[in-house]
Amino acid sequence: MTENNSQASDNETVSLQEENDQRQMRSEHLAALYAAHRNPYGKAFERTCPIADIAEKYGYLQPGEEKADDIISLAGRISSRRGHGKIMFMDLLDRSGRIQLYFKINTLGEDNYKMLELLDLIDMVTVTGYPFRTKRGELSLHVTAWDIAAKALQPPPAKFHGLKDVEVRYRQRYADLLSNADVRDVFIKRSRIISSIRRFLDGQGYLEVETPTLSTVAGGAAARPFITFHNALNTEMYLRIATELHLKRCIVGGLEKVYEIGRIFRNEGIDTTHNPEFTTIELYEAWSDYEGMMRITEGIIDNACKEVLGTHTVCLNGTEINLKPPYARRTMDSLLQEYAHISIAELRQPGRAREKAEELGVKLGDREFTLAHYIDKVFEAACEEHLVQPTFVIDYPIELSPLAKQREDDPSMTYRFELFVNCSELANAFSELNDPREQLKRFEAQQAQRDLDDEAHPIDMDFIRALEYGMPPTGGMGMGIDRLVMLLTAQDSIRDVLLFPTMKTVKNEGK
Repeated sequence: MTENNSQASDNETVSLQEENDQRQMRSEHLAALYAAHRNPYGKAFERTCPIADIAEKYGYLQPGEEKADDIISLAGRISSRRGHGKIMFMDLLDRSGRIQLYFKINTLGEDNYKMLELLDLIDMVTVTGYPFRTKRGELSLHVTAWDIAAKALQPPPAKFHGLKDVEVRYRQRYADLLSNADVRDVFIKRSRIISSIRRFLDGQGYLEVETPTLSTVAGGAAARPFITFHNALNTEMYLRIATELHLKRCIVGGLEKVYEIGRIFRNEGIDTTHNPEFTTIELYEAWSDYEGMMRITEGIIDNACKEVLGTHTVCLNGTEINLKPPYARRTMDSLLQEYAHISIAELRQPGRAREKAEELGVKLGDREFTLAHYIDKVFEAACEEHLVQPTFVIDYPIELSPLAKQREDDPSMTYRFELFVNCSELANAFSELNDPREQLKRFEAQQAQRDLDDEAHPIDMDFIRALEYGMPPTGGMGMGIDRLVMLLTAQDSIRDVLLFPTMKTVKNEGK
């Protein structure tokens, strides 16, 4: 039995010999198409509509009823075929859905009908015909003309029942998308989520801008950059680790409300929530503060839920999460006291932060770190697992927030929040520091600790100069787009929402 009319079970695997046999058969079919003067890689084709529209428009047809006067043109991939003799059925897939195709020798003519034998699963075809409903109730297209648009020389992944090998899914995303409808749905939703963010912010009067990906100074975040070299300028450069400092320059220049959705690059490890290149949105609004950024953050998520999901409830690993604003607020200090049984003031005592981190099982080794690093690790180990429902963690210590404005009632703390959902940080925001002298002092303090913090970067003096022109009181927020998509599509790994995640190089990959 050939691959064309076999029915594989979900657990069936295709042996290497079977794959080779299928490739050989496909090559023979390709040669036969050329010999018959049928171009296996056709030309542009005007479709009447997506396949899904057929069910909506002709859903009223009763078994045995046809609409022979309505001529429809469709295109897509063959996902199955069955039948023999003078009648053949195939299923045609496009991005929107599936429809059954009905081929009849009396309609197509003997020669054209016989050419159907040269089609294989996942070949791309164009068809023209009219809709009808079979006696068994299946809405179908009675094909009056067809052509091949692209011959597939590779057999379908796992015989079209979905890739199971995770490594293969990520490395050959094209095959994953081809065989897994759920995966296609995730990336369609990703696109719609990003579109919803743009619509929301544009409606709030924000301007979308673009800032440099390459820079001579890596700043705006504590992260290791990727380093490259510009030959013409004979200069070492960095892929950006954040868009923050350039966007604030736009605020200084009077643009007042700006945002950027773009790729960020950090030379760091890979796990379920981290990839070396990822997508963020950063936005800044003059005359606002971190309270205003909470409202904008809630608005972005609320709008995405309404436009893309149609619900504010998502289920992650059996836990229902309600994303309907407003979100809870907790100070970092209150969370540390509740779950780590220690206050920020106590953590500032000499040696106490490291001691507490080790007590919580944080692996630090023999190396010394900054106080900011210890506080961050204590919070991560003791508190984050309790932040399942959306929670704004507010009022961070100044050690953790070099770009945030100090609280007037307690200069050791800052007007900053991080939004946590499902035990993971989703967004980060400040009332932005706009005092150039204080900003320079904090940059210099970071530089003084470079021996303890290998993620500290050279001072961006041009940014200081920009602040000296006067930046109005400003609220700023950054959100991980990939993590938002993970949340709204209930995915456990960032690799499942990145079309082409970073993977370890495999020898002879692609051969």
